[in-house]
Amino acid sequence: MNRLAAILPASNVLVQVDASSKKRAFEQAGLLFENQHAIARATVTDNLFARERLGSTGLGHGVAIPHGRIKGLKNPLAAVLRVAQPIAFEAPDDEQVTLLIFLLVPEAATQRHLEILSEIAELLSDRELRERLKTEPDPAKVHEMISRWEPLKSVA
Repeated sequence: MNRLAAILPASNVLVQVDASSKKRAFEQAGLLFENQHAIARATVTDNLFARERLGSTGLGHGVAIPHGRIKGLKNPLAAVLRVAQPIAFEAPDDEQVTLLIFLLVPEAATQRHLEILSEIAELLSDRELRERLKTEPDPAKVHEMISRWEPLKSVA
């Protein structure tokens, strides 16, 4: 199992989310984490925006990995939101974003959180998979595609 699948419950995958801006997308993620994991939505959105102020988490190709450190969180958590309409995200290629993979990590997270981010970036660099994740109408199938994906084995 890949690192993302290990921290992504199927209930945390949403498609056709009505969010007209980055702010609204972050609010939707905050609501999801509050409802599913009892993390205050303001804590989530504040931390996502704090990280975003350091630089856009938009990767290009219509995807972004907003992430933040959450005080009191014991283990990393992820969510996938696909918005109904593309939103501006200051991505390097200026392409609007439709697929967002949110990552919340414990406040003191170090290497593990970087490994998860790296693996998510690797998953999203697979053009065919990325396009399927951006178009699949069934959230359960989106979750399944992520769960079945295997990272390249490093030869270190």
